[in-house]
Amino acid sequence: MDWQRLISNKRLGQEDRHALRHDDRSEFKRDSDRLIYSAPFRRLQNKTQVFPLPGSVFVHNRLTHSLEVASLGKSLGDDVARKLTEVHPELRGTLFEEIGTIVQTACYAHDMGNPPFGHSGEKAIQAFFIEGPGAGLEKDVSRRFWDDITHFEGNANAFRLLTHRFLGRREGGFVMTYSTLASIVKYPFSSSYAGKHGKFGFFATEEKTYQKIADELGIIRKDGSAEGICYVRHPLTYLMEAADDICYEIMDIEDSHKLKLLSFEETADLLLGFFDEQAKQSIRRRIEEEGVTDRNEQVVYFRACAVGLLEAECVRVFVEREEDILNGTFEGSLIQHISELPCQAYRHCTEVSKDKIYRSKAVLDVELSGYKIMETLMEALIGAAVEPDHFHSRQLIHRFSSQYDIQSPDKETRIMAVLDYISGMTDIYALDIYQKINGISLPLV
Repeated sequence: MDWQRLISNKRLGQEDRHALRHDDRSEFKRDSDRLIYSAPFRRLQNKTQVFPLPGSVFVHNRLTHSLEVASLGKSLGDDVARKLTEVHPELRGTLFEEIGTIVQTACYAHDMGNPPFGHSGEKAIQAFFIEGPGAGLEKDVSRRFWDDITHFEGNANAFRLLTHRFLGRREGGFVMTYSTLASIVKYPFSSSYAGKHGKFGFFATEEKTYQKIADELGIIRKDGSAEGICYVRHPLTYLMEAADDICYEIMDIEDSHKLKLLSFEETADLLLGFFDEQAKQSIRRRIEEEGVTDRNEQVVYFRACAVGLLEAECVRVFVEREEDILNGTFEGSLIQHISELPCQAYRHCTEVSKDKIYRSKAVLDVELSGYKIMETLMEALIGAAVEPDHFHSRQLIHRFSSQYDIQSPDKETRIMAVLDYISGMTDIYALDIYQKINGISLPLV
């Protein structure tokens, strides 16, 4: 693949106006602003990241997580651009120098398609069709559509959210640039290629859109048939993924210390585990010299050091493996290829997180509750979409926003409208609808 072709500011839905644009503001900066000011981005503030939404202790939600990922993504992209323009002087003065902004915007968008209640929300949607009341629908829908909904994936839903023309909206969805849209897609293949890991990048309804973008940018196509398509990643996707990987793991450890799931000693050992003994002593000495005695502030400092190291390591891997990435032969994530010591420390953090954080009572409780809420919403609203003429169905359908095509004569379109509606809900809104559907709460009269 070729950088000059991979970085394009052509906009989806406004291809015919591309040559007419003369704006002092970068088209990639326009992408970034467009997301920040959007309703789906704002709704992330009321969506669970890992821990329950904050009480007396403020921990990360999807919005704060996305902001931090975007900040790190900007650093990764800017550092890669600086280093690669030294290797490839012909890239100076081109759109390539803006890749930091592209990665930053992809990071803003990376969780926008996630349903309420974190990963338990995704699982609830999948399970409804695989082993729940929705299993009987398999005979009524196409094979491609069944693959999509039984593998429902937040990443694919983000691409749909940004590109699909919902009712009353303009062609091209958010009308983003081609390079930004391609950088969001971590799994650039159809659900038929999902396999055991269950991940994919776009629903069948948006497959042609992704194909148009990928072919325009010269992204390498690996496979394709009537059952779906498969491409290699856009190179900048690796930087977006690295920013997410770093923030997800490291920030969860900081939150766990605040919530007292991990002791100070455990937290310090995890965050300083990325460094050799000399570097550890240097970090501790700086804290002493600066008079930082507050343990929470010490954890913040340790976290900043760990994030800085991992950022530099991922930049190094990307630059050193640029040829493999452009050839589509690079395997795994950037994190998996960093130096041995930080790689082992990262794996250790992952193991501790699984044992002490993701299986903690606080996390399990929100997952169990969220799963039940999602299960109930799916049963009621999919039921309404399948049998729209029933009285209760009509009452439920009236709750849908006008942008969702719930009145379509096509059953698959109606089912997809339900998934659009539910996945766009915040945790609090989903709980409110759940209570109303079950008669637990009534509006004040």
